[in-house]
Order: sequence, then structure tokens, then C-alpha cells
Amino acid sequence: MSLFNVYPLNPIAITKAAGSRVWDDKGQEYLDMYGGHAVISIGHTNPHWVKRIEDQLHAMAFYSNSVIMPIQDQLASAINEVSGKKDFQLFLCNSGAEANENALKLASFHTGRKKIISFKKAFHGRTSLAVAATDNPSIVAPVNETENIIFLPFNDIAALQNCFATQGNEIAAVIIEGIQGVAGIYEASIPFLQAIRKSCDDAGAVYIADSVQCGYGRTGQFFSHDNAGVNADIYSMAKGMGNGFPIGAILIAPHIQAKFGLLGTTFGGNPLACAAALAVIEVIQKENLMAAAAEKGSYLIDALKNIAGVTIVRGRGLMIGFEMETGLEDIRKVLLNDYKVFTGEAKPNVIRLLPSLAITMEDIQLFLNRLNAAIQQLKQTHP
Repeated sequence: MSLFNVYPLNPIAITKAAGSRVWDDKGQEYLDMYGGHAVISIGHTNPHWVKRIEDQLHAMAFYSNSVIMPIQDQLASAINEVSGKKDFQLFLCNSGAEANENALKLASFHTGRKKIISFKKAFHGRTSLAVAATDNPSIVAPVNETENIIFLPFNDIAALQNCFATQGNEIAAVIIEGIQGVAGIYEASIPFLQAIRKSCDDAGAVYIADSVQCGYGRTGQFFSHDNAGVNADIYSMAKGMGNGFPIGAILIAPHIQAKFGLLGTTFGGNPLACAAALAVIEVIQKENLMAAAAEKGSYLIDALKNIAGVTIVRGRGLMIGFEMETGLEDIRKVLLNDYKVFTGEAKPNVIRLLPSLAITMEDIQLFLNRLNAAIQQLKQTHP
């Protein structure tokens, strides 16, 4: 039997990881500046995270959500504290797509409406509703196609207000990434997020803050949307939440009421996932990693802006995208193959950096040195 071939693979087999380094099956070390799509939040195989999961595994790996599990309440309290969303409710699931799926479904239940506003270049996941709200027709199957999604231009307040003026009584929710990741690191402006909040309030719609990639402290704030100074009604989370252990969740404002059977999951909130997520929060708090992400991200962004060959730098904290001048388009390939550095990309020519929030300044400097060397190598090859 072979694997279903849906991923273009680098010919590298990673077999070991620690901190911001990974090793292949030949013992070659790589610097990880991508963290598996922003998943590695506190460093690969963080010792506290490993022990938390190991201790829980010895106690109990799984039981269903038909019984009380104190570790779920512990996680809810920890997230309420670190996020500042004191009165919000927590629903646990398994992934970012599932979190967004439940957020959209809950908004429709709450309002009794069908229409969803999403934005150009948005990415919200690959499941039914989440992919319908994703602006990438190539991954939307015919069965996912729906007339209930309205795609508006990103950061266009006039278009948003006009849509609400004409269709406000049909709109269940607005869903928006605080920083669009897959699109190439484009940040929602403060006035735009504030306009979404006001439009939703005026129309009785639900504001969903997709924080799957841009949340969990990556920007220096727990939710990047908080930069606008307004609360969303639902926040979706995943990726960095478990540091590699699959877990997702939505935080739900207190005015949205629960009832039995409204949402459900078999594996969501299982004890191992909760243990992993608690370990992440404990390390973030103990090591002050949100402040570290802000400080180290600012240093990295400023350094990138001063590198010859880099033309545009975008982002906040440790969610960064940059573009290269003409002739340096192969920089990601050269970084990986010749300088042993993992980075991400966004088509057509954006390099994405999503390292661990615990990355050291030494590793940041190592990356900058290798980037400079890779640029010089490309310039010599293609003068």
C-alpha cells in the first residue's frame, strides 16, 4: 500500500527534533524557522511538554466526553487567564479546520441565518464549511460549493459596510484571520477589525476571529486580533495550541448559549491533548514567551529590512513574510538544500517565517547569517 499522494515532498526524512533544530535520518542538522506551519510554539520536544504528556499517558489516555474530565476545566481556566477572555466558554476539538467549522456552525445556530462574510485570499481549512469560506477554488470540491459565502476585499471598510447595508439581515457571521498566513502574511488593519465589530453589532451577526495560525502568542499578544482593542464573539485556535499534539478549540462569548447536542466531538478534549495544551500555556507563562515573540520578532523584522536583496517585509512578532528582488526567487530552495534551513512559502514569491516562540537570539542570528550567505551565492550564480 502506498500513501495517497497529495503532498509535494522534500526528499528529507526528519527523525529527531529539539528546540529549533531538526535532524534527518542521516544525522544532518537543520535550523527550523517554520515550525511545521506555526505548530511548534514552545520548541520541539520541550521537556516539560514531554513530561506532561507522559505523566497523563500513565494515568489515562482517553475516555469520552460523557463524563467529567477535570483536566478540561483546568485547560479552560488556563486559557481564560492567559488570553484575558475571562467569561468566555471553551469548546475543544482536534484541528483548526474543525475549530472554524464549529465556529461557523455555531454562528448560524445562534443567529438563525446562513450567509457568511469571508475575504479574498482567506484560508480557513479544508473541511466542508471551512473550505467553502477559503478563497482557493482548487481545493473546494463541488459538494462544498455554496452560495452562502460572500467574499469581500481584505481591509476594505467601504465594501464591508455596503455588504451589511444590503444584506445585513441575512449575515450570520464574519470570519477573518488577524494576519492572513497562507496568503503571504497580510495583516488586518485596526480600523478594519473595529469596523467588523461595529457592523456585526449593528446587524446582530457574529464576529469570528480565526486565530489558528496568528494566535497563541505568536504576535506578542495571545490573539493577534486584540491589537484592535475589540473582542470577537468566537475565537478559533489550533496549531501552536498543542506544540505538535493535535488539538483545536473555540472560545465563545458568554452571550452565545449552549444546549445539549449543539456541538460534539469524540476525540476533542481528550486527556493527552489537554495535557499537551496545558504544558504549552505553562511554558509560555513561565518563560514569558509572548513578550519574547514581540521582542525577537521586531529584531528579526528590522534585520530583514536591512538585508540587501530583501524588498518587502511584513508581519508582527514571529509571524513574518518577506519577498526577494528579481533573480533571488530560488532563495527558499537554496536555504533548505545548501544552508539546511527550513522556511515556509506563500505563492508566488513570499518566504514565511513561523519559528518557535522560544527560538533563541543565537538561532535568529544564525538564520540571518545563512540568509545573507544564500543571497550572495545566488547573486554569484545569477549576476
